[in-house]
Amino acid sequence: MIHQYNNTPIYYTREGEGSAIVFLHGFLESSMMWKNITPHFTNTHTVITIDLPGFGKSDSLGETHTMELLAQLTAEILTVEAIESATFIGHSMGGYVILALAQTMPQLINTIVLLNSNPLEDSLQRKVNRNRALAIIDKNKDAFVSMAISNLFTENERTLFTSEISQLKEEALQLQPEAIKATITGMRDRQNRVSVLKKFEGNKIIISGILDPMVPINEIIKISEETNSTLYKVDSGHMSWLTNCDEIIKLLHFIE
Repeated sequence: MIHQYNNTPIYYTREGEGSAIVFLHGFLESSMMWKNITPHFTNTHTVITIDLPGFGKSDSLGETHTMELLAQLTAEILTVEAIESATFIGHSMGGYVILALAQTMPQLINTIVLLNSNPLEDSLQRKVNRNRALAIIDKNKDAFVSMAISNLFTENERTLFTSEISQLKEEALQLQPEAIKATITGMRDRQNRVSVLKKFEGNKIIISGILDPMVPINEIIKISEETNSTLYKVDSGHMSWLTNCDEIIKLLHFIE
């Protein structure tokens, strides 16, 4: 389905009936990342997946895709679909969007599931890296995409999931440089939302890879304790939805 947001087509899907689950993808991904997971929930739930602006079949939304903008767009789709509240599952950047939504419209959220994600803002070094990425994309988008995706996996995972990683790269290479840059800028400038997660009164779940190069497990352990979130540790890097798919499905069923 297509929702027009600020005269921009945003693609999303709705399947099944029952209490709602909203799946939000990460950076350089699309709603297709959930294709092996959502069929396990459509018999019992209304399942919504969204292509965030600039990814999948959705057009870009200007120079900066702030997390607040993406949260507002997500809320609008729920309104269109007459969904009053839902469980939200977000991978990486998708988690940032959920937390932005929890800050302004917590009533829409029953349960927060952060998958390979965290509520922190970018560190100073990470912001420097983001700015470098913005410069690289102007010169060589393809090299950036290939390197960025490879870096999400452990060395062992890169060997075990060669074809899947190649497919991810192929899909991401179709993205427009402007969309990638708008999203990097939005992630770079996002707020620290540890206090938002701490104050949220619904269920709070963090699923984290113990080998995740983007989200250090020691940091996540501290955050889970500080925010009273339940932490599940998975033997994976940053892309546990792919490398540990069966385990993630079992965990999500258990959470439900």
